[in-house]
Amino acid sequence: MLRDILSGKDAQVLAVADVIKQVSPDVLLLNGFDYDAGGVALADFADLLKDYPYRFALRPNTGLQTGLDMDGDGRVGGPRDAQGYGRFAGQGGMAILSRYPLDAKQAQDFSALKWAAFPDALLPKVDGKPFPSPQAVAAQRLSSVGHWVVPVELPDGVINLLAFHAGPPVFDGPEDRNGKRNHDEVRFWSVYLDGGLGTPPVRGPFVILGDANQDPQDGEGLKDAIRGLLAHPLVQDPLPKSKGAVVAAREQGGANASHQTDPALDTVDWKDTPAPGNLRVDYVLPSKDLQVAGAGVYWPVEGDSGAASRHQLVWVDLVFDR
Repeated sequence: MLRDILSGKDAQVLAVADVIKQVSPDVLLLNGFDYDAGGVALADFADLLKDYPYRFALRPNTGLQTGLDMDGDGRVGGPRDAQGYGRFAGQGGMAILSRYPLDAKQAQDFSALKWAAFPDALLPKVDGKPFPSPQAVAAQRLSSVGHWVVPVELPDGVINLLAFHAGPPVFDGPEDRNGKRNHDEVRFWSVYLDGGLGTPPVRGPFVILGDANQDPQDGEGLKDAIRGLLAHPLVQDPLPKSKGAVVAAREQGGANASHQTDPALDTVDWKDTPAPGNLRVDYVLPSKDLQVAGAGVYWPVEGDSGAASRHQLVWVDLVFDR
């Protein structure tokens, strides 16, 4: 990835940079961004954008090997035997870029929380026994990538970013290991905001943002967690929409024809036949004490800059006046 960033010629890197420049967010969460301990790739990507002096990234769970068979295939050392799927340590991590200072010293990282220690965890079982083994369940962290709370220092006060990237609820067996883990990764923020983790939640305004890998109505997975988060009394859903998503759903057909979620809310362009089709899986959810001035999804239509990823950029404009 660093090679591709430095080349100045990689099509996807240039497309991602172009979309970011088009939308021009003050604060941005990048998902699927490989982590390196020195932050070299992130620094060089920020230099390419020329407008984000503040950046933040922590080591993700992706590719962090456990030494155990975590997926029950009888082998160890594979990408699914890591704490989060990854062929190498740090693959597909998270990163934050900002025009405002980020308070790294006050940031909270919940990525090491064990799944079994999470309140009312939906742990996978087969015939009543822990899957794939008691040792694997005991070692498994909840976060596929990470759960962070990162303060942003604005001229008039602080907004906390509640950032995450949940794993997909598929690619497993009848034990539904990934489906249950995705459910609990999404439910994490509801439990956190309710004070159920044994640590006080942040005070004041916040924004939950990230890839939940979960649509509230369509596609696979357990829906209670995402529906509960969208309906949480401290959270508002600005319902970001795009015309591009509507056009894509109509033209691509397939699974999109039977979806219940408004296609204007879709954020990801996945395979349509046989499934899952385009879904709403990426979210920016401000706290209710913030005023929303606008929201949308950058889903290109004819004449716009091209797509940089299957996932489209979700944006929300906020009025912060304390």
